[in-house]
Amino acid sequence: MHAAPADDQFAVSRFSRARILLIKPSSLGDIVHAMPVASAIKTAWPEAHLTWVVKRRWSDLVERIEGVDRVWPVDETVRSWIEQARRLRAERFDLAIDLQGLFRSGALAWFSGAPARIGFANAREGSPWFYTMRVPVSTSEMHAVDRYLLVAQSLDIRSSGTPRFSFTVFDRDMEIIRDVCVREGLSIDRPWIAVNVSARWPTKRWSLDSFAEVVDRLQGEGLGQVVVIGGAGDRSDAEQLRAVAGSPFIDFTGKIPLGCLPAFLSKAALLITNDSGPMHIAAAVGCRVIALFGPTSEIRTGPYGQSHHVLTKSVPCRPCFSRVCRHEPELECLRRTEPGEVVEAARRAIDGSSVSP
Repeated sequence: MHAAPADDQFAVSRFSRARILLIKPSSLGDIVHAMPVASAIKTAWPEAHLTWVVKRRWSDLVERIEGVDRVWPVDETVRSWIEQARRLRAERFDLAIDLQGLFRSGALAWFSGAPARIGFANAREGSPWFYTMRVPVSTSEMHAVDRYLLVAQSLDIRSSGTPRFSFTVFDRDMEIIRDVCVREGLSIDRPWIAVNVSARWPTKRWSLDSFAEVVDRLQGEGLGQVVVIGGAGDRSDAEQLRAVAGSPFIDFTGKIPLGCLPAFLSKAALLITNDSGPMHIAAAVGCRVIALFGPTSEIRTGPYGQSHHVLTKSVPCRPCFSRVCRHEPELECLRRTEPGEVVEAARRAIDGSSVSP
């Protein structure tokens, strides 16, 4: 295989009715960040057919993203990716867009047989070698949403106004949500506050003792029922929180399917959370977010939009983007944030005042 010339351009007008392959398999937050690209493509080219390649664990969410004509799930294994590459080639795509920017995703774009393949010039693991068009990124200090939209702009697709995040809510989604709410005693149409104490990285986790104090104060002030959310794997976190919290809360961990999460969070008055996938879903559906940030950058991956508030503390090593903290005192960027700051931000958000930093 020969490397594609860096300056290779192609006429974009022919893609108005094209079969387009969008490769963004993970992670949850990154998938949400890519939504405006799908929306921009379908707005500009409504007759184009858009297929989204995604890891199977996230496919239920992508099924609800407006503008996606077909969801193409892949499993985690290399064998699965090879098998899917063969099947994708038979679909005769005209254009492949790689937003993942890794060797595996770049290779999948090439194996798909799409004659036009686009990705970032600074993508990792040699993936730009697979592209016929490389999109430059002038700075790393921009939000992932805006960075992904550079790809759309390179195709002469200009988004008008604010980037669009739009989920389709199936009838069964609200049925599932209301059934769970009845069982768990949540009045979903009254003010309630979602809390997410989990995160994939240990360095992204604010202490459970601090979350417990926030839960106690929110309920003590009558600001709304507190609902702890998360996947089935986060149940132990909720159990540990219950052990240290002085007031009861409703535990929804593992009870709301991923595909129903956009509809569910759209009903919340507020989400208080670590840097996590649910944070991005909440922001996408218009739920106000108060986010605790430590090693990661709110500029690059904070909750998108103006009505959210990120709490963190400036330390010399932040952002380090590390899953292991080597700073003394450990996790100072997170732990210096006091529960009272979170409660005050929540109070102002619920009162309807601006919570922007």
